[in-house]
Amino acid sequence: MKCGLGWSQNSDSNECDEAMRRNFANFTLTALVAGIFFGLAACQYADSDQQRILNPKKSRGPNAGKSVFGEGGLQLFGSGTNEEAPSGGGIGVNSHLWRASLDTVSFMPLSSADPFGGVIITDWYAPPEAPEERFKMTIYILARTLRADGLRVAIFRQEQSSPGVWVDRVINPDTITSLENKILERARQLRTGGIGN
Repeated sequence: MKCGLGWSQNSDSNECDEAMRRNFANFTLTALVAGIFFGLAACQYADSDQQRILNPKKSRGPNAGKSVFGEGGLQLFGSGTNEEAPSGGGIGVNSHLWRASLDTVSFMPLSSADPFGGVIITDWYAPPEAPEERFKMTIYILARTLRADGLRVAIFRQEQSSPGVWVDRVINPDTITSLENKILERARQLRTGGIGN
């Protein structure tokens, strides 16, 4: 006897109905046992002390609303408030001092520039007119406002004593002061929208 789709039916249709009911019952029982098994297996990971949180912002405790980046969080594009920040865009230092510093040392190759920490480090630069000496600068921007004491420059100078051997030399302090003044002058131009914008 063959029953169902594609099967021929012989003498007794009750036998066919009975076989289909058994197959359906077996399938239903297997699905039910599998569902109970997987349901119980998932219960082993349930936490009996777990509570339902209705308001997540109130339940975070004393650190609610605070950021791992400090007061106000990490702002990449603006201050996050309607007030205009004195430092300009989304960098951690005064944007006018930052841009003026980059403009002033643009003739030198950059080794590193960190706008959040306010540090610009150039690579060694040898002027074409004096290839036996080279210079390197580190500029520290220390303030969020445009102030003279918000900038510090360190200049390193080396002379070549023999091929491949460089010796450190002293820098005239007036050179450092002159470079700092050039950066501050350029920053003031940028702030007022002066020439070279």
